[in-house]
Amino acid sequence: YKIIIIGDPNHPEVIGINGWCENNADIINCKEDIVEDKKYDKICIVSQTTMNEEKFKLLSEIISQNAKEVLKFNTICNATKLRQSSCKEVSSQVDAMIVIGGYHSSNTQKLVEISKEMCKNVYHIETIDDLNLEEFKKYNIVGITAGASTPDWIIKEVVNIVSDVNNEMDKMMEEIEKTLVEMNRGDIVEGTIISVNKDEVMVNIGYKSDGIIKKNELSNDSNIDIESKFQTGDKIEVYILKLDDGEGNVLLSKKRVEDIKGWHDLEDTYKEEDLVDGKIVEVVKGGVIALVKGIRGFIPASHISSNFVKDLNEFLDKELSLKIIEFDPSKKRLVLSRKKVELDELQEKKDELWNSIEKDMKIEGEVKRLTNFGAFVDIGGMDGLVHISELSWGRTNHPSEIVSVGDKVEVIVLDFDKEKERISLGYKQTTSHPWKDIKDKYKIGDIVEGKVAKLVDFGVFVEIAPGLDGLVHISEISHDHVANPSEVLSKGQDVNVKILDIDEEKNRLSLSIKETGEKEEISYKDEGDTELTVGDIIKEDK
Repeated sequence: YKIIIIGDPNHPEVIGINGWCENNADIINCKEDIVEDKKYDKICIVSQTTMNEEKFKLLSEIISQNAKEVLKFNTICNATKLRQSSCKEVSSQVDAMIVIGGYHSSNTQKLVEISKEMCKNVYHIETIDDLNLEEFKKYNIVGITAGASTPDWIIKEVVNIVSDVNNEMDKMMEEIEKTLVEMNRGDIVEGTIISVNKDEVMVNIGYKSDGIIKKNELSNDSNIDIESKFQTGDKIEVYILKLDDGEGNVLLSKKRVEDIKGWHDLEDTYKEEDLVDGKIVEVVKGGVIALVKGIRGFIPASHISSNFVKDLNEFLDKELSLKIIEFDPSKKRLVLSRKKVELDELQEKKDELWNSIEKDMKIEGEVKRLTNFGAFVDIGGMDGLVHISELSWGRTNHPSEIVSVGDKVEVIVLDFDKEKERISLGYKQTTSHPWKDIKDKYKIGDIVEGKVAKLVDFGVFVEIAPGLDGLVHISEISHDHVANPSEVLSKGQDVNVKILDIDEEKNRLSLSIKETGEKEEISYKDEGDTELTVGDIIKEDK
């Protein structure tokens, strides 16, 4: 972009801006400086901070007509804008206007120009000595304004002396006094945000100069996104660090206000033993930093959770409810705990559980861990054990065959001991017993699929449904002679069986493999790994 500076080419500020542009900027101070036939591709227009706003708008509008693409930044100081606006309003209502300020001051000259547009009688003075007091006896209403750098005492001197010429000036004196806001280092004042960028926020605090809040004074959160957190027009409380940073700006801090108010609020919270909300903003050696009411507090790694935490980074940017365990404003020491909050919450759940628990009560829980002997289920503040024998009506080798960690399950309270804090749970009880209404499901003579569950000398037990198995007597394995079931069958093998008898009273099933009507292909292997059927082996024996 070609830079266009609207301002006085001899003003130090304009010379400085042009220096940053390698002295290649076009400087426009009036209509005559605009070359009508000069065309631009892309231009960026900025302004001298003490420029007359009307003049800036007029000149930038004319220049924009000669460019294809225009970026326009009204960089007139907000305090200057307000002063010029007030000057225009006052000068339109008075018989004479006094402008106090240096003859070579750019912003004072702008006030003179504005006053002359609205009032015929304008007097530009540096001190009271430059004013002919006799002339003012003929005026009924006199307005007074001053440049930003004009000392307060000079303004007051002019007002006092002019007031003696005409007593009607007393009212003006009162109004002037109201506008001369007194501010001191350490004051907390309210202002309005007038501009925001990624490094700082500009604030109008009603002083003769605008205030600046640098990024490191905005918040204790070093990762704060300034442009999304602060908006132009927002009201903001600020702490005055310095009234003049050497360049005429007031240095402000929002962080100091948060610190002062935050420590005060936290003291009440600490005394009342209340909880506070905090955001984890940083992981440090031995723990994390949480931002609480704008204050940086430390959470030791041992207090981040009641459970073991491998990586503290998983808590970054999380909002947590915390308890203050150490509080010392004089040393700026704030230590917090999430663990205590979780333990208190856990105890409340335990108390609630013990007050409501009953035998045979159905309750929802979450599988937390598995062991060889069962599964531990969290039922709200406490873990109860589902023994492996209570997981299924059928045979179970390991709990992982039935449930997994994280599963939401429904369990039955079988027994509990409050003193020992033990709870026994059942999982299989949430489903019907496999022997219930068995004759509605199976009939004598049915051929069903099953799995060899157990081998004994006198036969095998075959499971035809979870928790429902029956005996295949050794004589019912094959039409051929079988000396030992383990020679022809193995645990886990799938087989078809025929139901020979159902004894509901004793929960017994009699089954047969040979009666399925299928030719048995139960096989052996000889020493040469040749597969032989039972019939082949019997023939060889004969």
